[in-house]
Amino acid sequence: MNVSIDHCWNKIGVGGDSSCPQLKTVIHCRNCSVYGAAGRTLLQREAPDGYLEEWTELLTQELQQQGTSSTLKKRVSLASESMALSVFRVAQEWVALPVSVIKEITYTCPIHTLPHRSNHVFLGIVNIRGEILMCISLRDLLGLPLGDFNSHNQRSNELNIKNKNNISPVTYKRMIVLEIQANRWVFPVDEVLGVYRFSPDQLRDTPVVISKTPDTYTKKIIAWQGKYINYLDHELVFYELLFYTLNRA
Repeated sequence: MNVSIDHCWNKIGVGGDSSCPQLKTVIHCRNCSVYGAAGRTLLQREAPDGYLEEWTELLTQELQQQGTSSTLKKRVSLASESMALSVFRVAQEWVALPVSVIKEITYTCPIHTLPHRSNHVFLGIVNIRGEILMCISLRDLLGLPLGDFNSHNQRSNELNIKNKNNISPVTYKRMIVLEIQANRWVFPVDEVLGVYRFSPDQLRDTPVVISKTPDTYTKKIIAWQGKYINYLDHELVFYELLFYTLNRA
C-alpha cells in the first residue's frame, strides 16, 4: 500500500537547506512533530497483499538451503528471543522498560499539583493530547538521588568506562506515558536514549545487596556500551503506582 509522505526534512530540514523556521525551536528534525507523524504513518501502513507470504517463503527456502545449523536460523531464533526495551535516564541512572508498556514519549508538559493530594511520588496531573493523566515521579519511586549527571559521567570515565556515546552533546527532557492493564501514568525523564533489543544472555542478575532490598524494582542489570541499565520489574512498578493512585483518589 503506497503512502504519500512529504520528505520536508530532506528539503528544508537538516537534510536540505535548513530553511525550516521550526529548526530554531526543535534544533533537529527528529524532534519535530511532523517528522514523528510521518514515521508513525509509515509504521502503521498496511502491508501489501502477499507481502508476508512472500517473505515467509523466502526465509523458509533459505533455512532449508543452509540447514538446521545455519547462521540465518540462529539469527531468526535470537531475534525471536530478544526483548525490545525502551532505555531512558532518570537522574543519574539508566533505566529500561518493555516497549509494550510504553504508550507514548512526548515533550514535557506543565504539571498541575492538586491541593492536599500531591506528594513526593504523585506530582499532580498532566494534559496529554487532551487526556488528563496522573503524573508521578519515577525518580522518587525508585529512591534515586538527584546528583549531577555530568560529574557522575566524569567519574565513570575515570573508571575506564570510555564511550563517546555515553552522553549526548544535547539532551532533551521528555515525558513518558506508561500504560499497564489499561491504567495510564506519566512520568518525566531526563533523557531518552531509544529502543533497543537485548538477548536473554545480556541480562545479568542484580547484586545480592540490591535483590534482597524490599523496595527494589530492578529485575535485571544490562551492561551495554559503557552503561549499566536497570531493567525494571514493570509489574512491581504497576502495583506500587496503583497503591499511590488509590491513596490519592
